[in-house]
Amino acid sequence: MKIGIIGGTGFVGSYVLDALAAGGHSLRVLMRPGSEHKLPELPAVEAVTGDVGDEAAVRACFEGCDAAVYLIGILREQPSQGITFDALQRRGAERAIAVAEAAGARRFLLMSANGIDAAATPYQTTKLAAEEALKASPLDWTIFRPSVIFGPPRGRMEFCTQLKQELIDSPMPAPLFYEGLLPTDAGAFELGPVHVEDVAAAFAKALETPESIGQTLELCGPDAWSWKQILSGIAAASGKKKLMLPAPVMVIGPVASVMGRFDWFPVTRDQLTMLLGGNTCVEDGFTPLGIAPKPFDPDTLAYLATGE
Repeated sequence: MKIGIIGGTGFVGSYVLDALAAGGHSLRVLMRPGSEHKLPELPAVEAVTGDVGDEAAVRACFEGCDAAVYLIGILREQPSQGITFDALQRRGAERAIAVAEAAGARRFLLMSANGIDAAATPYQTTKLAAEEALKASPLDWTIFRPSVIFGPPRGRMEFCTQLKQELIDSPMPAPLFYEGLLPTDAGAFELGPVHVEDVAAAFAKALETPESIGQTLELCGPDAWSWKQILSGIAAASGKKKLMLPAPVMVIGPVASVMGRFDWFPVTRDQLTMLLGGNTCVEDGFTPLGIAPKPFDPDTLAYLATGE
C-alpha cells in the first residue's frame, strides 16, 4: 500500500514509519526544509519537501496514495513562527483531509488525543475540530486517541524524558499539583501512559483491520498511574530519589499563565488544566487490533538511565 504521511519526522512519527515500513508499505513523507536528518534511512521511504500550510506540497505527498496519515500535534504554541494549535492541529488537518480526498486516497488515519472531549483548552478544541472534519468526509477513517506517550525519544521531545529533565533532575522539589485549599489529593490525578511502539503498531494494524474503519480508538497502557506514581517511577528508573511537595494550582496557575509563553518554563496554564483533568481510557482501543500494550515499568523506562 502507498501511504502519504504528514508528521512522520516527529517522535511518534519515527516509530509509525518503522511500523509501516516493516509491514511492507511504500511511504511518502512530507518534510519541512532542514529536517532531512530526521528522516530514517528506510528503503521504502520517499521524501517530499514542504510545509503542511502549502497545499501543493500536501498534494505532492498524497498524490497516488492509497492511504493518508496525519500525525501533527504540538504542546506549546510559538505564534511568531506560525506554530499554533489552530494552524497545525485544525487547519493543517482539514487541509490534509480535503487534499487526500481530492487525490483519491480512500483511507485516512488521524492522530488525535485522549481526554479532549472536555474542550477546555485550544489544544483540545482544535483536536476535536480535526476529528469532526474527518468524520464529515467520505474517507474511510480511523481516529486514535492516545494518552501520554512514552518510550526512547530518539533525540526528540518525549513525555518521561522531559519530566526527568525539568522536574526530576532539578534541585527543586517535584510538584504534586492539586486544586482547592487542602493538599489531600496532591498528585492523585491519573494518566494512562502508553508506549510509543504500541501506538505505532496500532496505526499499522488498523490498515489491516477493516473493522477499525469509522472507529475512534482510545489508546492507554494496561494500568492507570497517578501523577505522583509517574514521577516516582521516572525517578527510580533514573537511579534517583526525589523529594515531592504539594503544589497548589491557585498559586502556580497564575504564574504559568504569564510564564508559560517561555519554553524554559516547565508548564503552561492549559497544560495544568489538562493534567488535573486526568487522562485515562474509558474503552480499550488495543484489543480490537490484537495488541497487548506494554506496561509502564522499570523495563520500559530503562532508556531514562541511558539517555537513549
